[in-house]
Amino acid sequence: MLPTKPRLLIAAALLCSAVTQAQVKFRTIEPAATQQGLKTVHSPHLAAEPAAGNNRHQLIVMIPGTGGRATDFRTFDSSFAAMGYYVVTPDYVNTVITTVCSKSEDSTCFDHFRQEIMFGTPVSDKVEVDSANSLVNRFTKLLVYLAAQDRGWSEFVRNGQVRWDKIIAAGHSQGAGHAAYFGKQFRLRGVLMFSGPQDYLQYFNAPAHWQQERGRTPVNRYYAFLHAADPFNYQYQVQDVSAVSHRAVTDTTMVQPGMPVHSRNSILVTDVDRKDKHGSTLGTDFIAVWKYMISGATGN
Repeated sequence: MLPTKPRLLIAAALLCSAVTQAQVKFRTIEPAATQQGLKTVHSPHLAAEPAAGNNRHQLIVMIPGTGGRATDFRTFDSSFAAMGYYVVTPDYVNTVITTVCSKSEDSTCFDHFRQEIMFGTPVSDKVEVDSANSLVNRFTKLLVYLAAQDRGWSEFVRNGQVRWDKIIAAGHSQGAGHAAYFGKQFRLRGVLMFSGPQDYLQYFNAPAHWQQERGRTPVNRYYAFLHAADPFNYQYQVQDVSAVSHRAVTDTTMVQPGMPVHSRNSILVTDVDRKDKHGSTLGTDFIAVWKYMISGATGN
């Protein structure tokens, strides 16, 4: 048991965090409200605004995995909003699981899967997404809508376009791959990957090609958090993350719930015993890990 003084300090810190989270402003936005014709896939978009006086002037776009509902990320988003970040979780077309390409003999399968969901380019035979419902367009229209409603969001948009230098792309599972893909396409503030990507070509015994390409976001801005017994194959995930960030596979650090991170590595790994190992990286008992990741990714 901890001595009385440390226990009191921890209790005070938790109380302060709870108060800050209570001041976070949430709103839900139907996709059709941001642009006529946009469909709701699972739920409204979710947006979280930090408390007044606690503003880092950066925005996290948190991308759910396959079948994930934006509104299910309220706890995750509020944790980052309590740190001073604006956060949005978009509803998007995520109905096809990424591993549909895992055993493909087409070396471009993952590349085209990501491209069509991201931009609506008709290049994949695994998904069907038009340009209006592409992830980039839905995210852009959401930010434009929020900026028109509230001046606080206006710093993330200029002339109807996203200010990518103020954006941190984050995602879980399929969303982790999309976050990394964002980093390849745009010069972001940083990239956070949780339990992914899953873009490993088993037929070729190699990560998908898009992950190995040179991207616009500096490689030292990519951070990942994985579970060592993830049912989607931890070994493949590590190779994917290493390809994305052009790092050595040995760049890993083991972490535990509730413990601070002392490392310089960009791939964090847990072996915590949970029924849902794939979703364990989103548990709030790993907030210290999240803080380490975003601090490294943004350089703050």
